[in-house]
Amino acid sequence: MSSLSRELVFLILQFLDEEKFKETVHKLEQESGFYFNMKHFEDLVQGGEWDEVERYLSGFTKVEDNRYSMKIFFEIRKQKYLEALDRHDRAKAVEILVKDLKVFASFNEELFKEITQLLTLDNFRQNEQLSKYGDTKSARNIMLMELKKLIEANPLFRDKLNFPPFKASRLRTLINQSLNWQHQLCKNPRPNPDIKTLFTDHSCAAPANGARAPPPANGPMVGPIPKSAGFPPPMGAHAPFQPVVSPSPNAIAGWMTNPSPSLPHPGVAQVPPGLVQPPNTAAFLKHPRTPTSAPGIDYQSADSEHLMKRMRVGQPDEVSFSGASHPPNVYSQEDLPKQVVRTLNQGSNVMSLDFHPVQQTILLVGTNVGDIGIWEVGSRERIAHKTFKVWDIGACTLPLQAALMKDAAICVNRCLWSPDGNILGVAFSKHIVQTYTFVPNGELRQQAEIDAHIGGVNDIAFSHPNKSLSIITCGDDKLIKVWDAQTGQKQYTFEGHEASVYSVCPHYKENIQFIFSTAIDGKIKAWLYDCLGSRVDYDAPGHWCTTMSYSADGTRLFSCGTSKDGDSHLVEWNETEGAIKRTYSGFRKRSLGVVQFDTTRNHFLAAGDEFVVKFWDMDNTSILTTTDCEGGLPASPRLRFNREGSLLAVTANDNGIKILANTDGQRLLRMLESRVFEGSRGPPQQINTKPPMINTLGSASNVSSPIAVNSERPDRMLPAVSMSGLSSMDVSRTPDVKPRITDESEKMKTWKLSDIVDSGHLRARRCPDTAASQTKVVRLLYTNNGIALLSLGSNAVHKLWKWQRSERNPNGKSTASVSPQLWQPANGILMTNDTSDGNPEEATACIALSKNDSYVMSASGGKVSLFNMMTFKVMTTFMAPPPAATFLAFHPQDNNIIAIGMEDSTIQIYNVRVDEVKSKLKGHQKKITGLAFSQSMNVLVSSGADAQLCVWSIDGWEKKKSKYIQPPANRSGALVGDTRVQFHNDQTHLLVVHESQLAIYDGNLECSRSWYPRDALPAPVSSAIYSCDGLLIYAGFCDGAIGVFEAESLRLRCRIALSAYVPPSISSGGSVYPMVVAAHPLEPNQIAVGMSDGAVHVVEPLDADPKWGVAPPQDNGNHPAMSSAPAASNNQASDQPAR
Repeated sequence: MSSLSRELVFLILQFLDEEKFKETVHKLEQESGFYFNMKHFEDLVQGGEWDEVERYLSGFTKVEDNRYSMKIFFEIRKQKYLEALDRHDRAKAVEILVKDLKVFASFNEELFKEITQLLTLDNFRQNEQLSKYGDTKSARNIMLMELKKLIEANPLFRDKLNFPPFKASRLRTLINQSLNWQHQLCKNPRPNPDIKTLFTDHSCAAPANGARAPPPANGPMVGPIPKSAGFPPPMGAHAPFQPVVSPSPNAIAGWMTNPSPSLPHPGVAQVPPGLVQPPNTAAFLKHPRTPTSAPGIDYQSADSEHLMKRMRVGQPDEVSFSGASHPPNVYSQEDLPKQVVRTLNQGSNVMSLDFHPVQQTILLVGTNVGDIGIWEVGSRERIAHKTFKVWDIGACTLPLQAALMKDAAICVNRCLWSPDGNILGVAFSKHIVQTYTFVPNGELRQQAEIDAHIGGVNDIAFSHPNKSLSIITCGDDKLIKVWDAQTGQKQYTFEGHEASVYSVCPHYKENIQFIFSTAIDGKIKAWLYDCLGSRVDYDAPGHWCTTMSYSADGTRLFSCGTSKDGDSHLVEWNETEGAIKRTYSGFRKRSLGVVQFDTTRNHFLAAGDEFVVKFWDMDNTSILTTTDCEGGLPASPRLRFNREGSLLAVTANDNGIKILANTDGQRLLRMLESRVFEGSRGPPQQINTKPPMINTLGSASNVSSPIAVNSERPDRMLPAVSMSGLSSMDVSRTPDVKPRITDESEKMKTWKLSDIVDSGHLRARRCPDTAASQTKVVRLLYTNNGIALLSLGSNAVHKLWKWQRSERNPNGKSTASVSPQLWQPANGILMTNDTSDGNPEEATACIALSKNDSYVMSASGGKVSLFNMMTFKVMTTFMAPPPAATFLAFHPQDNNIIAIGMEDSTIQIYNVRVDEVKSKLKGHQKKITGLAFSQSMNVLVSSGADAQLCVWSIDGWEKKKSKYIQPPANRSGALVGDTRVQFHNDQTHLLVVHESQLAIYDGNLECSRSWYPRDALPAPVSSAIYSCDGLLIYAGFCDGAIGVFEAESLRLRCRIALSAYVPPSISSGGSVYPMVVAAHPLEPNQIAVGMSDGAVHVVEPLDADPKWGVAPPQDNGNHPAMSSAPAASNNQASDQPAR
């Protein structure tokens, strides 16, 4: 049943309850299984109506479903059995024993024997366990309390114990709204029509004299549909529905630029996010577009239904997206890339461009002869080139083979990168889409070839409709299709356009995925993944070729298109009203070709027209500025910004591409040139990339992997770059642009470790905390969106800090410049873990955050608790000790699967949805202290207090390999103590953290680099974690210091003393130190530290020097402050694993 049908059941339940059809209400509850009425269940139990109790339960669960269900039915049947014995009705007791309780004998034969023996007693209270059994009423109440706990813990009852909150008489309100819609479309609407039936559509009879009655001035349909208070009040049991009145003509003018009454429309039940219905709603009601062959599986969640309701026509009492505030912009024209810094020649006419989403200077291009090329614009090198060919002609359809035989010429219509940059897709002018995997050395590997459409494939896009990456295509056959990007298997087909589909624009709001599509007849449609019908139809300005795009933050929607007559239109849409919000001026009357556009920095628009590039401020309709790129542009050049907006690629005449840059972009390219110049000594280091990082070391350790390192061709390794913070960087302090020193020994002498001991040399802020408790911070992590911090104290209490938008922080980003707010829900409750009567101070705490930041899983020696991050309420608990959970990690492909490290040294693979342990992994000797998934290697790595590492296959959960970490040379005996693991972004290199060392291991558990506390950082390691870009490692030490290391070499580049980030008055005690370090998921130079005194500090560099020190130079020997494992004591080179 679809989620809309499910909501309809709730509306009917409300209606029946209001009309006092009590038995029917409970029958529908039981038959639908949507809502478990606990009050009704309590009444049945207290009344002893056992048959009805089980009949009601049967709508929600069966005895054999899970252990909770089994316990529920057992308690009920046991109570029924004891009551029969208490009445001395032995015959009934025997019947219950044989018919009802015998089923449990196979699960617990001893218990069944003990129950049977009660028949031999004159009074079953002679049994010691039943000696406190009172009278029937009290026994039922005691049992009822136990049943309620079991029902609430049973996963089959989740989301079924609370009736959805909506206004009274909602079904009546919807019917009134429908009647209003019907009445407004009457040819001769009467002021006070008499509604006599709901079985047929309402229609007012024509007036006797043929005149049309004037509408009232203030009817309920003037403007948007009013709140429910504006509709007739709830009626009695059999009162007729209130009459409706005629609308104002202005109220139904609609939001479409050119309404098309003859066009059939989909049903009005839902619309895509942000859009409302067109005016000719009668066609919607009479001609629903959802085909009868729609698949039975309903992918739409309750969240999507909530979103759909918010966007129905004009409900002013519900939240809309139009209220999204845009912080004041602080950009100027100088931020626009207008200076030509590179001119490249592809060799054929460029039809499509796209910058790599992570490696900011990598440009993908596709041409009019079917070629694709990848350029490193910094070095001006084309690092990959592929000519078109069909990979498997035998697998192609006959129409494609015929098309290629008739005309072998083929063109790239669109090429683009996947969101993580690991895959690229290419759409061709004949049938085919090809995808490649991209290796950082520039190599392209064939992945999937899809015979996607009959005719040309006009556009492609990537999305994640069902967790895995999908590719969306559209074509000349008027269809939109969705394919698995890895396998090429078709997932969805959307049909409804009446002309070739020109472009697609996938997006999501509140986790609801949808697709906009445009066709060459100017029609724009929107689709959800839960059915095959278009949710809305409207006309694009120009009525021809149009593309749509969101701003980078996803809050503003733009489209740009050109009519057949050459009139171009660049507009911003008001999503809530589905109307054009502003139209940008500056286009010539007759554009030569279809104008292309792009957005950047949530602030600027750019379009190619009249042989120039035109720029607009998003908030101003007038042209901001133009550039001719020093001449040589076609009439309507294609263009594309890189992610940071520092570079702009523009197509030029004679097969050329011009790269434009702003100041940041020029600095970036100079840095790359410097790396190329110095590259003869080895592979260039990555500068600063910001791929998304899912979890921190203290959380689930599976980290996303946008780039896989390939060591086979180090000379072709591509530097990944990001412009964050470069605008204020002091170039003279950056090693990449220093004059090259040929004498390595001189360079070693020149370099100096950055030692920060004063608070004036960094930015640090203590998060405010009203609690006076001196507990330790044992777990700390940033939310995945990077705007909040979540800590877990040794007292089992969580604390959440959020950064708010303000004048000093208009974007609401996490920063040490502004204090975050200690956040609590309105009810003031604390998010506190179960401790099971143990001492949480002695327990091993663990925590993991869901990818969408909506819930957190946590434990402090007791049960594992699942909390709602908005309400702080416990959604469920599971895994009661012993043994206690000691580490949690979400499966990278399925949030319902959790790896749980246990105190008894086992790892349990637990399915939350079905409340079942799927596997139990054994291999460690002491408690589990670390878990990390690698999706690319398909393994789980575990670490324990036995200092052992184990590798487990995700497919069958068998152990592949294990190894004990090696002690330093100055430490005898085997190591013990907490050991943590975290995968690098490349998903192949593993950071191993122990109080005695930091080490880097590969997928085969071979140690490639290690570092031991000494010299500047002699104290034991307390915590360590990769920065979000994978270039740095932050480590906390038990003397309060923080070390910043180069991730690749483990060379120390910066030491931060306790006095630099903690006021002397606090740190003077001498025992304060960082117990846990958390890395920001988006800002590679920001960290947060949780202290042994319960404080949380946010630490980041100053704007004037936005990095932590300077990278130490490469050398062949050891340096006291930055060496790897000491070679002298082990007779090994410094970069070899410690043995």
